[in-house]
Amino acid sequence: MRFDLQLWAEQVRAGDARALARAISAIEDRATGSSDLLKILFPHTGKARIVGLTGSPGAGKSTLVDQMARYYRKENQTVGIIAVDPSSPYTGGAILGDRIRMQERFSVPGIYIRSMATRGSLGGLARTTADVSAVLDASGRNVVLIETVGVGQDEVDIVRLADITIVILVPGMGDDVQSIKAGIMEIADIFVINKSDHEGAERVEREIKTLQSLAIRSDSWVPSIVKTVANEGKGIEELAYAIGEFEGHLKKENLALKRSVQNWQERLLEMLRDAILEKARSHMSDTQLSQYAGAVAEHKRDPYTLVEEIVSKLNR
Repeated sequence: MRFDLQLWAEQVRAGDARALARAISAIEDRATGSSDLLKILFPHTGKARIVGLTGSPGAGKSTLVDQMARYYRKENQTVGIIAVDPSSPYTGGAILGDRIRMQERFSVPGIYIRSMATRGSLGGLARTTADVSAVLDASGRNVVLIETVGVGQDEVDIVRLADITIVILVPGMGDDVQSIKAGIMEIADIFVINKSDHEGAERVEREIKTLQSLAIRSDSWVPSIVKTVANEGKGIEELAYAIGEFEGHLKKENLALKRSVQNWQERLLEMLRDAILEKARSHMSDTQLSQYAGAVAEHKRDPYTLVEEIVSKLNR
């Protein structure tokens, strides 16, 4: 088994597409051996630039990711794309049509795209996304682009794992800037105003600048605002430059390691929660869980004492 894992890891590191697909499927399914594979691959991670992109549905994220991937390929950089989709309630599969169209275009060497379905819930998906990005990193990709569907707290958790977070806004979507400022605005390293040829682009830019004037970041970085028209490929070079500028700021101020430490603090807590929950579930059958739930629902037991009892059993 160990030999097979080593061989598998070597194939992933060599960029073998089939080995990569198997590895990602194993991680998504938490299959036997997936954790050991990650242990082998981890020392070979940390070299890729991880970029998270988020924004409201209809903001043109997929088209922007498409254009960014093409730009980096022209610069002779290899690209991995993780597209986090809502899932079909019937099959659990990713259902966004633009992802299918993107996949058709990316049948070229040097670009690997993987669509990840949320399967009805985003719980734990941040960890899975992080693990998948680590595999792509270990496979030698220079850039990993993580695209999320919306702008809720779950998406915040996912893009927070990135080295660089890009928030995409578009004109003409009502109080878009106001509606998402609570979660996403604070973690944006770069703002993109896509479809900037539409009326209202200047207003969106003014709103972003107003919000920026009200909140000063601890790292003293003022997020760049880049205007794009993704379906025409306009503004992509400027966006790549803004990404490079932010990386330069991190290096100059010695902030890259500090940022990584903060990310790992959150990830380690998430991994601990998952591990403890898995251990608790392994000690409890579905029948037992149902009986516990029934006792609480009928007010025969209180859930607080019950949880304390379950946790105390794990320590024995």
